[in-house]
Amino acid sequence: MLPTPSTSHVPYTLVYEPAEDSFLLLDTLSSPTSLTFHTSHFPPSSPTPLVLEIGPGSGVVLAFLTAHANHIFSRPDILTLGIDINSFACASTAKTVSLASQDHPTTSGEFLSAVQGDLTSCLRGRQVDVLVFNPPYVPTEDLPALPERLREKKEGKVTFEEESKLLELSYAGGKDGMETTDRVIDNLGDVLSERGVAYLLLCAGNKPEAVKQRIREMDNAGEGRRWKAETVGTSGRQAGWEKLQIVRIWRE
Repeated sequence: MLPTPSTSHVPYTLVYEPAEDSFLLLDTLSSPTSLTFHTSHFPPSSPTPLVLEIGPGSGVVLAFLTAHANHIFSRPDILTLGIDINSFACASTAKTVSLASQDHPTTSGEFLSAVQGDLTSCLRGRQVDVLVFNPPYVPTEDLPALPERLREKKEGKVTFEEESKLLELSYAGGKDGMETTDRVIDNLGDVLSERGVAYLLLCAGNKPEAVKQRIREMDNAGEGRRWKAETVGTSGRQAGWEKLQIVRIWRE
């Protein structure tokens, strides 16, 4: 089993703490079936893959992928990048990845940065080879907004209300818990490279079977390649439903 990166330095009043969903991603991304998929999809002779995590939070998943790149992708020349709307999460991710890479210098890929941004809006099109997204998936009445002062990066101590808003951003997903996730799904064709693959975490309330079917029916701009979506990791069943699952998405 590959060691989990330390996140003891992360301010959990401002940044989402690693939980069951985080660890399910670690287990899924490092599983033998994922290793086989990655090795065939990104052979050593192919160009260097770019790995993006949207909303890395503490950075535990991105640090895991970076530090253990040679184990997970069968090659160490991996570039990793994080994008988070929470600037405190960006700072935490950068430190988590740095510490993990120092602990595993012979297997580690190259970390580019953790930048503050809204999902993938700051990226050039079709550059991402591996996209990982543990979204705000809890069904809620509304989507929270980033506090204005933090959005404008103004100085000053973060208030309790602002702390609560930052944490709410990490889990509140709006209708069916899918409002943020839908934005990413709708944009996959413009974000992923030709060989790109996405790993998306869903909960039972997100109606995952309907989500997967919707992805399979997405238009691929006349390229003649169909989208595939399959569950590759689960946290077990509760009342007959898979509580959490990881869906792999790619083009045939």
